[in-house]
Amino acid sequence: MGIKYLWDTNTVIYYLQKQFSPQAEKFIDELLEKEKPLISAITEIELLCWNSAAEKDMELIHGFINDIEVIELEQPIKIKTVEIRKKYKVKLPDAIIAATALVYNLTLITRNISDFKKIEGLEAIDPYNL
Repeated sequence: MGIKYLWDTNTVIYYLQKQFSPQAEKFIDELLEKEKPLISAITEIELLCWNSAAEKDMELIHGFINDIEVIELEQPIKIKTVEIRKKYKVKLPDAIIAATALVYNLTLITRNISDFKKIEGLEAIDPYNL
């Protein structure tokens, strides 16, 4: 079975800090039984730039990134990002994440559904609201 989900930055942070609700944790645990986490290049950058992260958190982040798949900023994603930015006026990081999900036909897992809900064709779920 192929990968179906793209993790938003906040999803990774909730996962690493064990901050999910029991319902969301169950969903993530079931997901992890089937597939590796997949993130966009911008999520990797955001995680590595996380200012309030302690040294222990950064070790955890580096270990996480080494164990997962990262989709790099390829040309089709760049083109889709520009389309999204022009049409929906979303922040550049959100546009890159949305474009990555759309180009690869992935469902985005995010706590911030409102940041993505207006982007046509993008499937996004909040693990807290399943």
